[in-house]
Amino acid sequence: MTQPVDTPAVEAVIARVKAVYGRWRRDTPVAQMRADWDQLFGAAGEGTFAPLQLGGVPCAWITAPGVAHDQAIVYFHGGGFQVGSLQSHRELMLALSAAAGVRVLGVDYRLAPEHRYPAALDDALAVLQALRAQGFAAQDLALAGDSAGGGLALSTLLALQAQQRPLPAAAFTMSAWTDLAATGESYVSRSAADPIHQRPMVQAMARNYLGSTGQADDPLASPLYADPAQLRALPPLLLQVGDRETVLSDTERFAQRVNAAGGQATAQVWPGMVHVFQQFLHALPQARDALGQGGRFLASQLQRHHPGESRP
Repeated sequence: MTQPVDTPAVEAVIARVKAVYGRWRRDTPVAQMRADWDQLFGAAGEGTFAPLQLGGVPCAWITAPGVAHDQAIVYFHGGGFQVGSLQSHRELMLALSAAAGVRVLGVDYRLAPEHRYPAALDDALAVLQALRAQGFAAQDLALAGDSAGGGLALSTLLALQAQQRPLPAAAFTMSAWTDLAATGESYVSRSAADPIHQRPMVQAMARNYLGSTGQADDPLASPLYADPAQLRALPPLLLQVGDRETVLSDTERFAQRVNAAGGQATAQVWPGMVHVFQQFLHALPQARDALGQGGRFLASQLQRHHPGESRP
């Protein structure tokens, strides 16, 4: 995290995102929002994209050239549980595949408002069960995700633990949304610095996802509220977040709680960076650096169970 911050480059990234958000109104159809989001991020790179169904859930194998196929990263995209797709995150997943040296399985989990909590979590668990049925050992899998998808990755670990099922080897998150109640102090301290995500917007997204029955302090929706025994048993975690994010506290507090419980969580706060800056691979050197670090972390954890093998 030693790269100097190129403020004009960051501001250009912010302008791109605000140009999309700025077109949305209360009556903008969700289908239009999703199409806009895919267009903003829907770049592709060198590698393969192979759609399939796993556990009844649409997915895709995203494979960088020359990577291993005997282990995998299961990826949950962000988008507030309302937008985002395998297309919007295709380039990011491909870069993560290259950095970790293994395939990435992108999960196209069901979105709100058509499908509210716990539909996304149910899909995540169904996909992992299907992978196990195909012969993947739990320790040959790792989880990753950004924003809402980062929170979903952590909730999935907690759900697996509650079901007494084996846990993946590790998890890597970017700007994870761990507190749907939005209680962190960064919603105040970073409100002027964050160009997009203010507390009322975040709370509205939470209501949209939870519906009338979900609770914002349910650990399977907001992993921050898991009890210490659950947090202590989690696999190693790498949690990245930008310093210009109102959801900064979501990462910092979650990592603090895991470590206080006796678990292993590393929180990286990237100076000058905004929400899921890792998606802007071509504009920000920090994005490339951060994603490279995340990939190497996951590779190192997966290699612990295949010590004789090497990964890029």
